[in-house]
Amino acid sequence: MQTILNEIKARYNELESMIIKPEIIADQKLYKKLTMEHSRLIPVVQKYQEFEKTKKEINDARELIGNEKDQDMKDLLKTEIAELEGRINILEKDLTILLLPKDPNSGKNILIEIRAGTGGDEAALFARDLFRMYSRYTDASGWKMDVISANATGKDGLKEIIFSVIGSEAYDNLKFESGTHRVQRVPETEASGRIHTSAVTVAVLPEAEESDIEIDPEDLRIDVYRSSGHGGQSVNTTDSAVRITHIPSGLVVTCQDEKSQLKNKTKALKILRARLFEIVERERMAEESQIRKSQIGSGDRSEKIRTYNFPQSRVTDHRIGLTLHSLEKILDGEIDDLVDNLKKFEQEQLLKSSNKK
Repeated sequence: MQTILNEIKARYNELESMIIKPEIIADQKLYKKLTMEHSRLIPVVQKYQEFEKTKKEINDARELIGNEKDQDMKDLLKTEIAELEGRINILEKDLTILLLPKDPNSGKNILIEIRAGTGGDEAALFARDLFRMYSRYTDASGWKMDVISANATGKDGLKEIIFSVIGSEAYDNLKFESGTHRVQRVPETEASGRIHTSAVTVAVLPEAEESDIEIDPEDLRIDVYRSSGHGGQSVNTTDSAVRITHIPSGLVVTCQDEKSQLKNKTKALKILRARLFEIVERERMAEESQIRKSQIGSGDRSEKIRTYNFPQSRVTDHRIGLTLHSLEKILDGEIDDLVDNLKKFEQEQLLKSSNKK
């Protein structure tokens, strides 16, 4: 571990000197790449510096004991050494965790797709509730959110919504949300008061850079048409809506929320790139069995990951067996307990995997 930490420290110092050079700053693509790498190394280097400082303090205290004749002072120094050694053990554990294999998509912005599943209008209403939950969590985290595409129902629900979340920890904190979210509650329209079960699917996609996925323009069929609202009424007198078909994969993306055809095309390409990147990532993970084993669930939107039970104000995450009786707070965006427990579980799984090697 010491060798790895010294290499990381040397790379950090190298990056420190590189990112202030005018020629690096002028190349914005390279500058962004290097500053992101620099940011990822900061927590490790800071923890390692604290580790080295504590180790030096232990060695200094031991040296003082050897030269000290006063017994009271020796006892005081021994107490100090015991406390410092306890601190060293904690720092070693922290460093071990920091050196665990990083998700290659760590630090990326994300696209979140929410779709109403089984349950009709009730599912669409819950899709709206989940969008509100993620919106509030995004605001509380200080991140930026941008709605890319939305398909609303006539009863204030959402058939589908796609939005981006821009933030350095967006992917790391929300990647576990992919899957089927099940809701159990009495619909407003249910006169007999019977509990209905509905489902909503969520997909969290890391935002792909052009360097991540190269799309050949020849592989695209782009159609433009007039956007329409509920019931098919025209909401735009120009052909601003865009439908992009990726011929090799058969993926189709449409976007009509903007009045500008160019903006709709840009947003549609962003969604397409993220979906193609998701396919590539699934293939990579299928090959890397160890990473797949350490995952929390498959990330597949068909996998039931969580149940929201309104009568009991209960939220259960089935992957880690966690139940919280704070449904109202969670739907208000207070999902830190869920996020923290899921991240902790992933960390424990990775530690088990690394110990077996």
